[in-house]
Amino acid sequence: MAPRKRITMHDHAAEASLFKRRALFTFVCVILLLGILLSNLYHLQIRSYTDYETRSNDNRIRVVPVAPSRGLIFDRHGKILAENQPFFTLELTPEKVKNIPETLARLSKIIPISADEQEDFTKSLKYHRRFKPLTLKTPLTEEQVAIFSVNQHDFPGISVVAGLKRHYPYNGLMTHALGYVGRINDKDKLRLQKEDKWKDYAGTKYIGKQGIEKFYENLLHGKPGHLEEEVNNRGRTIRTLKSVAPEPGQDIYLTLDLELQKKALELLDGRRGSVVAIDPRDGGILAMVSSPTYDPNQFVHGISSKAYGGLLNSRARPLINRATQGQYAPASTIKPHLALLGLDEKIVTPKTRVWDPGYWQIPGVERKYLDWKRWGHGWVDVNTALMGSCDTYFYDLAYKTGVDKIASFMRPFGFGERTGVDIFEESAGNMPSKDWKRMRYNQPWYIGDTISVGIGQGYWTTTPLQLANAAAIMANKGRRLVPHMLSSIKDNTSKIDSPVDEMAPIILNDQNNWDIINESMMNTAHKSRFKDAGYTAAMKTGTAQVFSVAEDEKYDAETIDEYLKDNALIIAYAPYENPEIVLAVVLENAGWGGVNAGPVARALLDEYMLRDNLEFN
Repeated sequence: MAPRKRITMHDHAAEASLFKRRALFTFVCVILLLGILLSNLYHLQIRSYTDYETRSNDNRIRVVPVAPSRGLIFDRHGKILAENQPFFTLELTPEKVKNIPETLARLSKIIPISADEQEDFTKSLKYHRRFKPLTLKTPLTEEQVAIFSVNQHDFPGISVVAGLKRHYPYNGLMTHALGYVGRINDKDKLRLQKEDKWKDYAGTKYIGKQGIEKFYENLLHGKPGHLEEEVNNRGRTIRTLKSVAPEPGQDIYLTLDLELQKKALELLDGRRGSVVAIDPRDGGILAMVSSPTYDPNQFVHGISSKAYGGLLNSRARPLINRATQGQYAPASTIKPHLALLGLDEKIVTPKTRVWDPGYWQIPGVERKYLDWKRWGHGWVDVNTALMGSCDTYFYDLAYKTGVDKIASFMRPFGFGERTGVDIFEESAGNMPSKDWKRMRYNQPWYIGDTISVGIGQGYWTTTPLQLANAAAIMANKGRRLVPHMLSSIKDNTSKIDSPVDEMAPIILNDQNNWDIINESMMNTAHKSRFKDAGYTAAMKTGTAQVFSVAEDEKYDAETIDEYLKDNALIIAYAPYENPEIVLAVVLENAGWGGVNAGPVARALLDEYMLRDNLEFN
């Protein structure tokens, strides 16, 4: 017999109580979750509305920087020296191009892209943000722009962008004075960030690299503007919401004279050397030429490695600004300044005479310091010594004066110090002294060193600009003006003249000594190179040895290496009564100063002084 099933009795009261508790718990959870949801909605819709609206706009609105146009550069007569020209660039946005190598291969079939351009692009791509456009080729010709425009649909992510590029219409004529602009590199970026100027270069790819372009970058660059564009989810522009125009750079006018600059470069005729011309009335530089030169336009969009290597490795060193960085022995061009020292310190008087048999000797020493004229000048005083450039007279003067007194007197003329000209590429040269030699070589100073300094040789080096500046101080009878190239700045309404920077003048013990030396320089000029000039001039030539010749050896220009031949120099100014222009000319390895540098100085002064008459005729 099967057992009977147990009948389960339900406790309905207990079950009802359990259900109520569960229902209450569920209800509380629902209320809590609704509260959380409402709280989040409040946070999103009310408290964080502004923040999320901004983020939404950032996704919807694109801010595009607009580069300012660079200020123009003019010469003193308003002739343009640096301008802006339209150009086209091919740019690629990496994130929008699926297969870059394959795309470049297809693109090269319609637009030539050199191996160097592809290599530069590939290098830049490694450090570039993928959502930002990167230059692939620049500049494009109008034909290349047209070809790409027809085929653009086959190259998503690649576009042609228009802009303005710097252009120098006179090519290499003004290179070393103007400098050039080039692409902003990592070093430039770090400097701009350190100076808190990086934001001013939004949309700008170029910056002044040398010369005036670099020195006055803050004036020439301007301030960027921007466009606020509404874009869709694919990044395409729907409409422009706001436009803020950029502030263009300021135009600047220089003291340079274009026609005089042309004449100077023409006269150098490809020879290595430099010409500097200064207006002694205000310190404005009229001409600054360094030869050989190069075309700065090739640096604007990036010079090829091969072309740059050719400039960098050239023995003629075209990249060096010889006017401010070339360091040369001043030779006899500084004899007027040494004579002025001798007069002012009463070491000599205008009537003091020295016998020149063709050499000079230190008392008690056998060695002979030869004069350039082997048979000597006979009896000479300060005037005839300058006119004949008598070495013996200045050997004796230097010996009696001493190098420290020479150095102390010459420094106010600017020797051994940068002039302060408004470009960064400038050397200080060297004004030697006993302390200098001890610090530089840990050697004592010898009397023979002083004798060499007495004719502008030995350790004494100067730049052509320093030489012109020292000559200007002589012509101005002690008035000292800082050489400069900026004449005025043009703002929206007018031109603002640049102030003249003047230093304390050189005051002699006897101011009449200025007249004695300047008159001797005038006599020198009209005895030789300027005897038939239609104006009064003053001058002093120099011939600087590049290497030493032993006492018993003869200098033979026909047999020595070209780069070991003497340098030819001259300083000159006109008119003598009220100087308007001062020149310094240096020709490397050209030989005799009067014969080679002299004609250049004469032709330049003729160009400047007789210009009105020549134009009238």
